[in-house]
Amino acid sequence: MLLNVSYNNPEVTNSINNLVGKPFTLRERIQMNGIGSPKLSINSSSIGIHNLLILDNNRNVCNIEMRPKGIIIGFRSLLESYALVIPFYKLSVYKGKSDEYSIYKDHHFIKVKADKKVHEFMKKVLKFRATT
Repeated sequence: MLLNVSYNNPEVTNSINNLVGKPFTLRERIQMNGIGSPKLSINSSSIGIHNLLILDNNRNVCNIEMRPKGIIIGFRSLLESYALVIPFYKLSVYKGKSDEYSIYKDHHFIKVKADKKVHEFMKKVLKFRATT
């Protein structure tokens, strides 16, 4: 589900929380050694996301937030913030070339450039997904 999360809208917040769970508590975040990814550079994306990203001339970057039942990929376009909400049962992660990860949900996908920190974070996400 691709959502505009720029504004404080309780309906959007409730739908995100129902799909991927409420955010982790501070204690859980510390125990997990963080739940967010470093800044990820977007190599390519599905047409819906691509159409949002080309609206401005900024670098195309995103980040990933872990939730109890899924992940949220966040990115900005113009002055708006967008979130691709992916529950674990719809999440597909492929490691393409040695420096790229492909993250799929139905017809949406994002391909991001990977380095050592990104490899570690993706291992953490996949390990957490396997335990839940």
